[in-house]
This record gives sequence, structure tokens and C-alpha cells, in this order.
Amino acid sequence: MAQEYIVRAYAKGVDQTPRKVGLVAALVRGRTVADALVILGHVPKRAAQPVIKAIESARANAANNHGLDASTLVISTLSVTTGTRLRRFKPASRGRALPFEKKTSNILVEVTGVEKPKRKPAVAAKPEAAKEEK
Repeated sequence: MAQEYIVRAYAKGVDQTPRKVGLVAALVRGRTVADALVILGHVPKRAAQPVIKAIESARANAANNHGLDASTLVISTLSVTTGTRLRRFKPASRGRALPFEKKTSNILVEVTGVEKPKRKPAVAAKPEAAKEEK
């Protein structure tokens, strides 16, 4: 029986508010990786790009580092949390400065999938068969 594995990928410091990124992430939560990438490719929001990159990173980690079958990957967790906030000031009338924060997001993607079946090693050809062909 094939065993399921969980593989993670993070995208930290995305220069968008978590609320905007969370709206896009909610569209693909719980779907297969292939479906999620197709859906996000057609979403007309800027927040879709960092979510796509995080999902593709998780897919690459699963296939290359953990030997999982890319066609069986499903997004088990897709969470968007607040990142660091950059404090800035905007000039206002009468020489004042009004503070505001540039908000960033952290995206966590966890995918689950089944391990690729192991291939049997190739059997070397018999030397007698090679001589008969000549």
C-alpha cells in the first residue's frame, strides 16, 4: 500500500495584504494542484501570482525532493498569515506626518500525495544473444 506524505512550501514577505491574498487562496483550497494552477491562471488579481509560485514550489519539492507522483498531489493546507509590517509616514497638511503600515503576507502551502512506484532495475542483455545477432 502506498503511503501518503505531506510536503510544505513557504512564500514569506509577499508585498500584499493578507486579506487580499486570502481571498485568492480561498478559491483553490482543498483542490488538486493541477486544478488550482488552472484556476489561478484565470484569476484577474495580482495576488494570484504569489499563490501560484508557492503552489508550484510545493509541487517541485514533492516531486524532486520527496519522490511523490505529481499527478496525485492535493492541496491539504493553504494558509495566509500576516508578515512583517513596514511603518511609513505620509506627508500631510501643515507640516504633519501621518503614519501608515505597508502590510506583507506569508503563504504556507502543504500538499499531500502518493509516492511514485519504484522501478525494477533493468536486466542486462545476455552476451549470447548479442553474438547471434552479428
